[in-house]
Amino acid sequence: MNWDRIEGNWRQVAGSVKARWGKLTDDHLAVIEGKRERLLGRIQEAYGVSAEEAEKQLSDWQRFQHSKGLD
Repeated sequence: MNWDRIEGNWRQVAGSVKARWGKLTDDHLAVIEGKRERLLGRIQEAYGVSAEEAEKQLSDWQRFQHSKGLD
């Protein structure tokens, strides 16, 4: 799933994001508004991971979304 589609469908996609990164609250998701960089920052903060690890997790999640035919 390309990021433009994720951003455009953020309300629908946010549930999947919350399922993957359960420490992210509804308030976090509202602030993120589908912006990739904001999501990366929140993953880093919430989970105490490096930028590289957050990027890897997000890329893996994005590939999984694509494999489920959600793009």
